[in-house]
Amino acid sequence: GEAGQEIHMRLRSRLNRLDKHLYASVAQARLPGFERVLPPLSRAADNALLWAGIAGGFALSGRRRLRRAATRGLLAVSLASPLVNLAGKQAFARKRPVADSLPLTRLLRMPLSASFPSGHSASAAAFATAVALEAPAVVAAPVALLAGAVCFSRVYTGVHYPGDVLAGVAIGVATGLLTRRIWPEAGEAGRARASATAPSFDLDPLGDGLAVVVNQEASEAARTLREAFPRAEFVPLESMDKAEGKALAVAGGDGTVNRGALAALEHGRPLLVVPAGTLNHFATELGIEDADDAVAAYRGGDLVAVDVGEVAGGVFVNNASVGIYPELVDRREARQKRIGKWPALLWALAEVLGRDAAPFDVVVDGVPYRAWLLFVGNCKYGSRGAAPGRRVRLEDGVLDIRLMTAARTLPRVRAFGSVVAGRLGLSRHYRQWQADTVRVETPSGEIRLARDGETLTAHGPLVFTKRPRSLHVFR
Repeated sequence: GEAGQEIHMRLRSRLNRLDKHLYASVAQARLPGFERVLPPLSRAADNALLWAGIAGGFALSGRRRLRRAATRGLLAVSLASPLVNLAGKQAFARKRPVADSLPLTRLLRMPLSASFPSGHSASAAAFATAVALEAPAVVAAPVALLAGAVCFSRVYTGVHYPGDVLAGVAIGVATGLLTRRIWPEAGEAGRARASATAPSFDLDPLGDGLAVVVNQEASEAARTLREAFPRAEFVPLESMDKAEGKALAVAGGDGTVNRGALAALEHGRPLLVVPAGTLNHFATELGIEDADDAVAAYRGGDLVAVDVGEVAGGVFVNNASVGIYPELVDRREARQKRIGKWPALLWALAEVLGRDAAPFDVVVDGVPYRAWLLFVGNCKYGSRGAAPGRRVRLEDGVLDIRLMTAARTLPRVRAFGSVVAGRLGLSRHYRQWQADTVRVETPSGEIRLARDGETLTAHGPLVFTKRPRSLHVFR
């Protein structure tokens, strides 16, 4: 009624007076050096150019977390900017402050748009919030300070009231958080769920009691680990089985991690995964992007228990496969020392697509098939296709079995496209199910098998099984 309307008007009047009082306080402030820094900084943030430049630097860094931070930051800005400029300013139409009392060195050209809310502040807060969801603190903190400086500059240079800035910040933070609904954060998209546990020994932050095994190709990771863990024992890759210690760290790709997982299981100790290879799927799903992340994971002391698949006397932490994928790996490894891994992979793919490979006869749980590929994943993967990319959980107790059968109506290129892209459903030629065990045999009894990207020849029948929550890893 009228009483409520009167209370609303009084409250609005008081807030307006407080806002103008705070603006006057800032106008009267004399902060040495700020006149040289804040006006150029405020201009640099025009049209979000400052944040676009920082995002470009993140994208060129080569680090996955920073690339995600760049993408999320620009997404947040793209949401906040129209919300402020097309909706907020039009709805409130507040006049800009009168900046007569400000020194000329601080003044900016007064924008023609409405004052409430502040678009610069919304973009700054949106970008900083989004970056904080993805980037490490050493990156997110400076970005947040820079965003705060931009927000303060809008009042200090006389173009906004403090209330305009606070409203812009609130909108920016909200849109930054909203990106989690539109595009899942790293904690959802990268880190798979696992069961938390606790170390059974006291961790030394300098590595006492830690055995470190480094693949010879992981020289950069080796330097990081030696600096971080001067008390650790560094062991050659070929001597991994003889390494002693309370915990085992393994630096390399998925194949090296596979060997480390087996050694950790045999000696009953936790495993620290250090990504340092071309393919680091397991480390990525643990949320470990580089050697620095691995060091932080170890010193944090957080352990999780994950499932391990088992076949042919060995284990697999990601997946195992029979068919064309082992053939691709064999051909790639035959050439990668001479021309590099990725060129060798493309060469191998071209050879196989050139009709060198053929489907094979296989019996799966007693049912005969003519197939291109049998894929067995350690835990259920999240997407369809013969070679999917990501798991939601690392401790669900099941094997994810995918079979791509062969038929005249299934082109060879489409079959291999499924293996490379990993997300192509193949209608009636594609079968997928989950189980805790699967039995595989071939007419010849000899089976070419790939476990976590490393190939071997096994003699069937092969039985794929699970070790639920048997491997403890740092994350």
